Amino acid sequence: MNKHFRFSGNTFLKLEDLGVSVSAVLRRAGLPQSYRDQSRVLLSTEELFAVWRAIREVSNDPAIGLRLGAENRTERFTPVGLAALSCENFGAAVDRIARYKQLTCPEQIRQEKDEQEWSVQFHWLLADESEPAVLSECCFAWILAVGRHGTGTRLSPVRVEFTQPRAHVKTIERHLGCPVVSGTARDAIVFRAADAQRSFVTRNAELLAMLAPQFEEELTQAKGGESFAERVRAAIQQHISTRTLQRRLQDEGASFQKVLEDARRQLARHYLNNPVLELNEAAYLLGYEDGNSFVRAFRTWEGIPPAQWREQQRAAAAS
Repeated sequence: MNKHFRFSGNTFLKLEDLGVSVSAVLRRAGLPQSYRDQSRVLLSTEELFAVWRAIREVSNDPAIGLRLGAENRTERFTPVGLAALSCENFGAAVDRIARYKQLTCPEQIRQEKDEQEWSVQFHWLLADESEPAVLSECCFAWILAVGRHGTGTRLSPVRVEFTQPRAHVKTIERHLGCPVVSGTARDAIVFRAADAQRSFVTRNAELLAMLAPQFEEELTQAKGGESFAERVRAAIQQHISTRTLQRRLQDEGASFQKVLEDARRQLARHYLNNPVLELNEAAYLLGYEDGNSFVRAFRTWEGIPPAQWREQQRAAAAS
């Protein structure tokens, strides 16, 4: 079992974007300042919990975990996240994440499902203490972000359960779109059983075919009783690096930016065909900072503004 967490540098970037000092977080957690300049660092469970406690204390924001977990920019998803978004539906995506968690950290995703409900729980296998509340909330917000980004809808759980009470219940309920139940026997985010079958508009069989074999090969190696040297090498290569991903895409005659733009264009068409979504909501779901950026990109793709394209589609459907 992998004994360390790979803490992505993207989290540091998001902290800075949210106005939280990474230097102060590292200092409060008792970790080296050099970590802020690394794309990925290794942390023990104890160190990981210390980081998340420090994030809560330095930010002075009880909802900081929700904000950090609310990813909507495709380029900031890890390779495992990209593999999940490439799956055919939400259930397959969570299964994929749970399977590949074995490669990245001593953490386990457990699922329970009956005819009505489907619950997802995160378990910290080497923890000697309860995980920080802000970390649990980040995990739930992130798994929901995968579901919302993948389905292209404002997916909402049935409820979220916490063993410990929260003071910012209303904020959690607004963000997750569901009731909060405290004092339960577990921390879990609970969806409808049918949500597992929700199709992903981000599904990409070709990208999944490139990513999955690498992960499966690493899983095989991890379970094959390697020598110490082999385990060290596998530990260094637990994630597909950006360079490796770019090389594999180049081998297919593509680039990450092109794949990303093609996915955004496909999603943009899907969102604009949804009469419930406003243009600014579509821009947000696609990861654009503002509506103007989305309009410029869409005009490049289609030659006309998104509002005009939407009207043309409505007219064609009515004729």
